[in-house]
Amino acid sequence: MSKTSNIEFKVKMDENMVPEKIDWIADGKHESSCKAIMTSVWDEKDSNTLRMDLWTKEMMVEEMRHFCVQTIITMADTFERATNDSKSAEDLREFGKNFGIQLGVIKEGPKAT
Repeated sequence: MSKTSNIEFKVKMDENMVPEKIDWIADGKHESSCKAIMTSVWDEKDSNTLRMDLWTKEMMVEEMRHFCVQTIITMADTFERATNDSKSAEDLREFGKNFGIQLGVIKEGPKAT
């Protein structure tokens, strides 16, 4: 038996079309607020990724750094599940970790000797 799921985003904009508030709900469950969303959609016809990235005025730069680094690292998990390419997924995780260290959102651990 198939099932249809819904994910809904409500974005309140200011007079300059800058997001002030983002709420989301999935399958009629409890509505939640968030400060940022990154959504990617695969356009099969054009073999192209379409993106919608929104963040509110309250999203601080430091939060955005964490958000982007965590998105890169978790994208590696998605890539691995979809392709079964563990090596490339690990390369992407390593990039995300190094990027996080560079931005100061991941503390560099002791070096192996």
